[in-house]
Amino acid sequence: MYDNKIITIDQAVKLVKSDYHIVTGLGAVEARDFMENLHHIAGDVRNVTITNCLPMSGGQFMDAEFSDSFNIDGWFYSGGLRSAHKNGNVSFVPNHLHLAGEKRLFHAKPNIYVGVATMPDKHGYMSLSLSNTYERRMIEAADIVILEINPKFPRTFGDLEVHVDEVDYLVETDYGPPIIPDSEPSEKDRIISKYITEYINDGDCLQLGIGSIPNAVAEGLVDKKDLGIHTEMLGSGLMKLAKLGVANGRHKNFYPNKLVATFALGTQELYDFLDDNPSVLILDGNFVNDPAVIAQNDNQISINTTIEIDLTGQCCSESLGHMQFSGTGGQADTVIGAQKSKNGKSFIALHSTAMVRGTDGERHEVSKIVATLKPGAIVSLSRNDVDFVVTEYGVASLRGTNVKERVHRLIGIAHPSFREDLMKQAKELMYI
Repeated sequence: MYDNKIITIDQAVKLVKSDYHIVTGLGAVEARDFMENLHHIAGDVRNVTITNCLPMSGGQFMDAEFSDSFNIDGWFYSGGLRSAHKNGNVSFVPNHLHLAGEKRLFHAKPNIYVGVATMPDKHGYMSLSLSNTYERRMIEAADIVILEINPKFPRTFGDLEVHVDEVDYLVETDYGPPIIPDSEPSEKDRIISKYITEYINDGDCLQLGIGSIPNAVAEGLVDKKDLGIHTEMLGSGLMKLAKLGVANGRHKNFYPNKLVATFALGTQELYDFLDDNPSVLILDGNFVNDPAVIAQNDNQISINTTIEIDLTGQCCSESLGHMQFSGTGGQADTVIGAQKSKNGKSFIALHSTAMVRGTDGERHEVSKIVATLKPGAIVSLSRNDVDFVVTEYGVASLRGTNVKERVHRLIGIAHPSFREDLMKQAKELMYI
């Protein structure tokens, strides 16, 4: 049925020409073999741009020695992009996740889309498996479509089916999806979780981000009933709630009885749960993360984390000062969508302090609630959109408050050691 489309990975990378724009899949559906072999053609091409998002694999094409051949544009940085940024050929693409694909297509059409898919079924259909954040849109727009078909990836449902007739080339691969171990929650994480879960009622609809705090929140919800799930990322914590029957979507008024996400990343248990599971829908990120769509779920709860927040409510969730660390992702999408929902709520969670290395080379404890963000810090979430902020010292409700009220409420959940200095700085800045 599709033997005439099978090529080797060497043949696939040789389809790349100078000045081409290549897009690959998000996270788990990044075309691993293609990316790990791309550097072999470095001597034959110049000015090739690769657009990726949360890349999980390596790839020597990102090394400094290949910077004349390859540029990398990232929608969301992971460790590999952070390390390669210093080479000068890596740049961040500012975005809200639900518009990432649409706006990129406005700017640059892909010559090649290359990503992962399941093996074709008897009807010739493949599933894009673990993400449709932008992948289907890129397939429809690309001049050349290459899919690494893989029997180890779960077959998922939604709007991510692709027929072999829509694809130019197939590469047979056999690697497993990347495994992201569950982060073990700390004592602080569990305290924060307890504050948040007190606001969550039976029948509420959840969005959870990634990390130890969201995992702690999921653990804290096991005694709830009839929760729904409409989330950007489906991780192991939400999966466990679904397996326990806690999250069944019974009272969702939008896609009832269905678990809705735009991508999945986590443990092998998560991938096994997703395989051939019709209760899970992986849908276009332009749809799933649209705040107007999120708002169609009553009682939508959004739970995300941030790196640093200032006393007016500005959240820096993606950079360390001016240095890009991750990405905006869907934080603003989900925060705004939850607040537009009937009875919805949004939570931004963070530890009150962090240990950072100072100019003296020693590690010092610093407050993550600050009078002003670090110079160059990226404001991922506007102060206009922040709702509840939670640390291990409590909850600050900022919706509708003025700056003076925000100062007092945020200092009230800061670490006690920093409260006096924060109040002094707030007065100097004329916030109060």
